[in-house]
Amino acid sequence: VTENRSDLEDLHLYATPREQRFRRFASLEYEGQLYMTPYDFIQSVTSDEPKHAKKWRSLSKQELNQILMETPPVWKGSSKLFRNLNEKGVISYTEYLFLLCILTKPHAGFRIAFNMFDTDGNEMVDKKEFLVLQEIFRKKNEKREKRGDEEKRAMLRLQLYGYHTSTNSVLKTEGEDLVPRSYWDTLRRSTSQALFSDLAERADDISSSLSDTTLLVHFFGKKGKAELNFEDFYRFMDNLQTEVLEIEFLSYSNGMNTISEEDFAHILLRYTNVENTSSYLENMRCSIPEEKGITFEEFRSFFQFLNNLEDFAIAMQMYNFASRSIGQDEFKRAVYVATGVKLSAHLVNTVFKIFDVDRDDQLSYKEFIGIMKDRLNRGFRGYKPIQRYTTFKSCVRKELYSR
Repeated sequence: VTENRSDLEDLHLYATPREQRFRRFASLEYEGQLYMTPYDFIQSVTSDEPKHAKKWRSLSKQELNQILMETPPVWKGSSKLFRNLNEKGVISYTEYLFLLCILTKPHAGFRIAFNMFDTDGNEMVDKKEFLVLQEIFRKKNEKREKRGDEEKRAMLRLQLYGYHTSTNSVLKTEGEDLVPRSYWDTLRRSTSQALFSDLAERADDISSSLSDTTLLVHFFGKKGKAELNFEDFYRFMDNLQTEVLEIEFLSYSNGMNTISEEDFAHILLRYTNVENTSSYLENMRCSIPEEKGITFEEFRSFFQFLNNLEDFAIAMQMYNFASRSIGQDEFKRAVYVATGVKLSAHLVNTVFKIFDVDRDDQLSYKEFIGIMKDRLNRGFRGYKPIQRYTTFKSCVRKELYSR
């Protein structure tokens, strides 16, 4: 076991919020590089802090090889992949960023993501093409690195990328200071340059110097020679989104087929910058006195809609430009037109009761879109826990389940 985390805690001063979160949840170290287990990753996107204070456990080469030998191929993937692997897997920092991108993308964006990796246009992605993202994400981070002790920043890069890097090796483009707002934007912009830059060449160097990971073996086989087609790529992304949503849903359902409307509100408000969450919760309690419950299908469809939030926001703005507020029927129709997702009448009514604070049965851009944009960041703008009020009905649900 390595030294306690506190011995290297000062590196947090040189890390971005995402780097800090990765370091906080990662539990493994191999040859100086930090890794998450699949369990660590699930915790990082469903919890505010690790359940237990951890030390970074050093893996031996034999232990790493055993983990990779037990990694299932991509055609054996499922929506329980990360839960089944649990602690038997290694996920690098750049793969962590890639997985975060997946969680907030609509299904229509999966083809775009695949095409971005498929730089030679042969409808297949190989290991070298996939490793280009290593350079793209590193390049973005180097632009955003905080000034300070070069030795400490070098140590941080070694922890995150597994090798020392030089800022002189990054691809030079015009407008270097114009950093895209998200890693998805970075990936989309930079992969289009991959064939005309040193990124692809660097992928060869990276491949030879870095250890394999669970994701690389899952996608490209134990020898790294397999290729990934779109169907398998799509299935992996869809399974990951479903798995995270199942975990969040099950953490509130207590074995039941539904969660309460109040619990649904807790989940929605969990990663937002809403100052007074109690007003939203109290408003919902008064507006929905009889609990009907939210099913997993309703829950999943709502978060699929949230991944299409940008398209929906355009539709909402059209209503605003016409000086119109939006009612439940208009909201439901706008969701379907903009995203193709059908929301149940009960789910739409619940959303209105949560966010319609002025109780005019109308929803505005300010009341909803702004709050939900925070939710998509999953804690990177600061996690704020919400006090959970135990209602009589939720107590009954838990009592019935305990029997």
